[in-house]
Amino acid sequence: MWRRIADWYWGWEDEMIAVLERPELAATLPAGYRRYMGVKLAALSPIERRQLRDFTLAYRGAPTWRFLARLFVLFCLCGALLHLAVPRIPWFPAIGVANLIGFGMALGICGVWFNYRLIARMKWGLLGKTMVGALGGALLASVVLHVAKGRPVATLLDEVPFIAGIGLGAGLLGTLPMLVVALLRNRQYEALAAQLQQEAERERLARELSESQLRLLRAQIEPHFLFNTLGAVQQLAQHGAPRAAALTADLIAFLRASLGDMRCDQVTLEAEFGLVASYLKVMQARLGERLRVRIDLPRALADVRVPSMILLTLAENAIKHGIEPALRGGEIVVAASVADGEGVLRLRVQDSGVGMSAVPGAGLGLDNVRHRLRLAYGEAASLALRDADPGLVADVAIPWPAAQPEVWSAARSEAQP
Repeated sequence: MWRRIADWYWGWEDEMIAVLERPELAATLPAGYRRYMGVKLAALSPIERRQLRDFTLAYRGAPTWRFLARLFVLFCLCGALLHLAVPRIPWFPAIGVANLIGFGMALGICGVWFNYRLIARMKWGLLGKTMVGALGGALLASVVLHVAKGRPVATLLDEVPFIAGIGLGAGLLGTLPMLVVALLRNRQYEALAAQLQQEAERERLARELSESQLRLLRAQIEPHFLFNTLGAVQQLAQHGAPRAAALTADLIAFLRASLGDMRCDQVTLEAEFGLVASYLKVMQARLGERLRVRIDLPRALADVRVPSMILLTLAENAIKHGIEPALRGGEIVVAASVADGEGVLRLRVQDSGVGMSAVPGAGLGLDNVRHRLRLAYGEAASLALRDADPGLVADVAIPWPAAQPEVWSAARSEAQP
């Protein structure tokens, strides 16, 4: 029997926790008291539901029984003090009344603690109803005691003022703490709601500012890329190279396909790698055998979205500061992979050029990449440069999009030999 009661209680509590987390589940509960309680919980504000859920999870099970045992001992002591203060009240009735009032107050405060907005709105009505109820309860209890002891009811009339005073005092003593708790909690709620609203407004403004900054950064990098590429065409044309016309045609086709992606906040890795491959093809027309290219994009990562032109900027930097200054030229490797550590996507642009020692500072491109990563992912993303043997590696670490765990698993499987 006790097992069935415990199972029922735990099931009911799990239902209520589920409703607190997802209020729409209240409509799916069985009709009766369970749906009634679920609808009441669903009607609470998001802040109230979160507070009640946290409290329930923290005090469910043994902590609740230990707390109730401490309250029972405390109320028994209060009953003993009541008997000593008013000897007319016997020991057991005093202890019983103290526990009845005490647990009633505890239950009321618990209800007020998580339903404070309603209590704060109806505070004066609640005070009046509680006082009337306490007065009626005290009179009814006195009548029952007189009848149980066989005392004439007429003697009860002489004790009405005393009984009324006890009832009203108990009602006032029980109601005032609940009202104080409700008003304080309601004030705290209003302050928290105002704070959350301010934070939401700040986040909205910060997001708008980030979007504006991203647009500015794209406006900076697009002409930077175009001028570098057109400079290559100009150099070929000045030397009368026969490949100048073909290179111009490749460049026109490349720009037609790529300018749309340049103006997007984010693109898929497939589109970004395609853009980089087209750019390096144009550069190969100018550098010839001095430039070798290797592209490595796992199929499972093709649809992952990243900030546009990140890899293109790093590839430009590798050509300008790594391959061009090297007499022998070199190879550029552009790759994407998932790191062994959870939640990191790595994008790598490696060149076998002159290395970091010949790089004359960060420049516009690398500053642009770092700034855009910071705007898009905060401090969770990074760009690191390190020496290779030979050349330089630019390594971008981006937090993995948690909404695509199946892509992560597929990418990890594909990366394994």
